[in-house]
Amino acid sequence: MIRVFIIYVFTIVHLSSSGQEIKDTIPKISLATIATVNQGNSYITLPMDIGNLEPLWFEANIVPNFMIRKSKNARLMGVLTPQIIIRMYQEESSPVRTPSYIPQLSVYYRLDETNLNNTYSIFGKFAHHSNGQDGDFYLPDGEINHISGNFSTNYVEFGIINNHYNKKLNAIQFYNTSLEIHAPGWSNVELEGQYSMVRWHNAVSIYKMPLGKQNTDHKRARISLKAEAMWMFGNINDWQAFSLDRLNVNLTFYYHPKFLEDIGLFAQIYHGMDYYNIYFDHQISVIRFGIMTEIQRF
Repeated sequence: MIRVFIIYVFTIVHLSSSGQEIKDTIPKISLATIATVNQGNSYITLPMDIGNLEPLWFEANIVPNFMIRKSKNARLMGVLTPQIIIRMYQEESSPVRTPSYIPQLSVYYRLDETNLNNTYSIFGKFAHHSNGQDGDFYLPDGEINHISGNFSTNYVEFGIINNHYNKKLNAIQFYNTSLEIHAPGWSNVELEGQYSMVRWHNAVSIYKMPLGKQNTDHKRARISLKAEAMWMFGNINDWQAFSLDRLNVNLTFYYHPKFLEDIGLFAQIYHGMDYYNIYFDHQISVIRFGIMTEIQRF
């Protein structure tokens, strides 16, 4: 009888410890991680683009995030992001033309704190996008002045984010949808009729976690995939309401080799409006490769 009781006790202890071990290995998704995923990663492309984008030595997207929060477990957080996108062209003197300056202030709020592995968060953002130029928007021949023309717009964005841990795939998934609004009077008057003032963003991000036991505070995804789609509303060059020209799509595959610490390799496919400030009148389709920061720890 005593032997049976001892076996029973050890069985209960073993099952409890196993359950706790499984629970402890589930990544804890913080609000800072949610915000970082939504804000995007810094990257530099290699001079080997495939598509109709002008030949570049590189494109760099610099996205530093400054977190404003009471504690790491806070449900409310602000994020200051002085984002800059620059392109160096394969031309004489290798010019860096009209960078995109996109300073932005975002606020994130987690709606539920009882289950950090499957929650909803909401966010709001105020952003400015300009190219630092003050020349005439149009050239004398009526074409857009891409070299020194003034481009400036302000906008707000509101959205919701769901994060979820998929136990079967051992992957962390993020789904977000948001609406971007450029209010009347917030943009160059020249943009009216050719630049969308209302945009609907959707994105899915999947981070495949590594197998094996690791410190759950320092787990890093070796592979991630992000799919993005944006639909542009409003009057744009007299396009039809359901014209596919209104659709922008972006697919990014990221791989983090073991021998690298804070950066990894990425491949990206993009089709749609050129997002590089005053070059918005260009429709681009491009496949490109480069290096990208990936600072998320799960």
